[in-house]
Amino acid sequence: MYPSANLNPSHRATTIPIAIQPDSLQLDNIKTHLDLVLLALEALLGSGSEALLQAASDLNLADQLGDRVTLWRLRQSNPLRKGTSGRKKLDVEEARSLVLISCHVAKQHQELIRRAVVLLEQLTAENRQPHEAALLGDYLDRFTNTYQERMVTDSKTSLALTHLAFKLLVDLLFYSSPNGPRRLWLALIERSMHPKA
Repeated sequence: MYPSANLNPSHRATTIPIAIQPDSLQLDNIKTHLDLVLLALEALLGSGSEALLQAASDLNLADQLGDRVTLWRLRQSNPLRKGTSGRKKLDVEEARSLVLISCHVAKQHQELIRRAVVLLEQLTAENRQPHEAALLGDYLDRFTNTYQERMVTDSKTSLALTHLAFKLLVDLLFYSSPNGPRRLWLALIERSMHPKA
């Protein structure tokens, strides 16, 4: 039901491929998925923007994301979000900064992410519901509640949100690896070219 989370330890690249430059339409699609990755991180950690802002400081990216208002304005650029106040265009450098920050936070919490993914795989293999595990149930509740609070939910059923939440959880494990930023950037480019995939 969910993709395998086995990581290949031989991959060590940590840079974002600079040669791949998204156009303006791709950036519109990229900002949507980036916001969902950040939402999954927050839901798993049970925290707001604190970890993201600390990561920005750790990575010397505070000029891009120095405070909650700046971060909020960047995330409001996601067209799925309700309302338009504070919305701004996301440029390539801001997108790259969010990629680096997302992967930094994921790497810091890799053991938690791995534990959640292993639980998900075990329960799926046993044909049991993921919410039977407290860790997964809490994550799913926070993800679903926050998504419904912040996003336009006209076509998202509960089942679709559950699948999205757990797909993002598995993705986070890949993004927590040493070459996570490259993986995430390439995934964003791929999804931006095939937004319905």
